[in-house]
Amino acid sequence: MRNKQQKSRTKLCKSGRSLSTKKIIMFDLDGTLTKSKTVLGKEIASLLCRLLKKKIVVVLGGGNYTQFKNQFLNSLKCAKALFKNLFILPVSGGSLYGFQNGKWRMIYKHTLTAKEKTKVQAAFRKAFYDISYIPPKKIYGGVIENRGSQITFSALGQKAPLNKKKVWNIKTDVRPQLRTALKKYLPNFEIRLGGLTSIDVTKKGINKSYGVTEIMKLLSVSRKDVVYIGDALYEGGNDYVVKRAKIATVMVKDQEETKDFIRCLLSEQK
Repeated sequence: MRNKQQKSRTKLCKSGRSLSTKKIIMFDLDGTLTKSKTVLGKEIASLLCRLLKKKIVVVLGGGNYTQFKNQFLNSLKCAKALFKNLFILPVSGGSLYGFQNGKWRMIYKHTLTAKEKTKVQAAFRKAFYDISYIPPKKIYGGVIENRGSQITFSALGQKAPLNKKKVWNIKTDVRPQLRTALKKYLPNFEIRLGGLTSIDVTKKGINKSYGVTEIMKLLSVSRKDVVYIGDALYEGGNDYVVKRAKIATVMVKDQEETKDFIRCLLSEQK
């Protein structure tokens, strides 16, 4: 096991060093920088502050702006001057925020219309019926959340403890069947599995790949200037869509591997 971990770290270090000339470093949030819906750790926050001195950093995730603020921004204790190099893409690229004039400001937001929201919620009800879905006996918070640019289904509720979500994911994950059922009713929407218990629905074409493309346009950079780090870049994973943007990608297992990658990338910076 120890040899396997060492090989993985060596490989990540090699990637970090080879990608050290990239101008923009993009990260997935849940599973990559943090555990699912948990706050950013002090060590990785410190590494990100160091990285912001050298690079433009972009963070993408399925949560809305408020979730990003509570989970990520509030724990990032960098000098405010560094935030000019940080951009966040909540709701899977459905909105984009940058730090301007001392505040976080929205650059764009693709909000679902009232009609679209009603259609998505009705589709979930039909899909539940189609697969004979039996909800968990205990729910922690809202199950279907309107995030403005995204409707998110969380099987155990939005506030479920991480350990409960892990158990559900291993023993009871019916999301693939539910997603298949939803596609029948929502052919003109993006439907993705998120985290351990969620399904995210956005407008067609609004996804992490879209977010990557919009960042490149905003900052006037090319594909060769960007790398994306995520924990689910395998086919079917919620980061896989990023591959459509044809940028360099690095898959990590967890926050520890992300830290290793950042350390090695920084070691090549002068």
